[in-house]
Amino acid sequence: MDSKSLPLNKEGTINLKKILLKVGRIILTLIIFGVFFTPFYWMVLTSIKTLGETLTFPPSFWVDNINFENFSKALQTGPFLQYTKNSLIVTFTTLILQFATVIPAAYAFARYKFKGSKLSFGLIMATMMIPAQLVFLPVFIMFSKWGIVNTYLSLILPFASSAFGIFMLRQRFMQVPQELLEAARLDDAGEFKIMHKIMIPMAKPTLVTLGLLTFISTWNDYFWPLVLTTKNAMRTLPVGVAGIANVDGGISYNILMAGNMVLIIPVLIIFFLAQKHIIKAFTYIGDK
Repeated sequence: MDSKSLPLNKEGTINLKKILLKVGRIILTLIIFGVFFTPFYWMVLTSIKTLGETLTFPPSFWVDNINFENFSKALQTGPFLQYTKNSLIVTFTTLILQFATVIPAAYAFARYKFKGSKLSFGLIMATMMIPAQLVFLPVFIMFSKWGIVNTYLSLILPFASSAFGIFMLRQRFMQVPQELLEAARLDDAGEFKIMHKIMIPMAKPTLVTLGLLTFISTWNDYFWPLVLTTKNAMRTLPVGVAGIANVDGGISYNILMAGNMVLIIPVLIIFFLAQKHIIKAFTYIGDK
């Protein structure tokens, strides 16, 4: 390393403390990267191993014979096209409904002071502390009475809105200058036009982030589709992937991981496409 690139003290000598801090940050970054990357690498590796290689001890962190047949075997264990169709319908319908309910609610809480607004917002935030396992039984009984168990409605209605989305978008809307909205009202712009032409474009990074988080949580949801469906025709990909077992006379971890790869690929693609907007969104919220 060139001595000119090293941090120096005022006296012109090498600053050992700064060098150690820089090395420490690099090591910490590599450790964090390893903690998050290793499970994903292990899943990819296992998905292309043979069954014998997955059972060897000590485990190998490389693969000798790449086996892509695991993916075809995984897809043959159930109606995966139907699972995928169900996941797409449930996920994108949930996204549309959340945007339709979250945007007006966040705008109202951010820009209007009406009677009971603080109480209403507090009650909405309180729902974030209620686990799904606590409310699924009353919801299941209610949906059974309505006759919508084993339908798309039962998988979509519980997530038609989002308390976290309202909170996140409200914080972004509060950063829009009030003068800008007053100028729009002087030009006879109604509230819908203000939301459509001013608020939504300025909150695009936050909306993309919210959409990504909703997509991931809905696409990967296992609990609700499991308890609210009893037929393969209505089940989603996570439930279908969890059902992969005993393909080769036992629990085939390589085929199970191949199924998980099929499940996770759409999430990775959407994440990499939206990562710039995610960084912008959290930067805006952090500046508040």
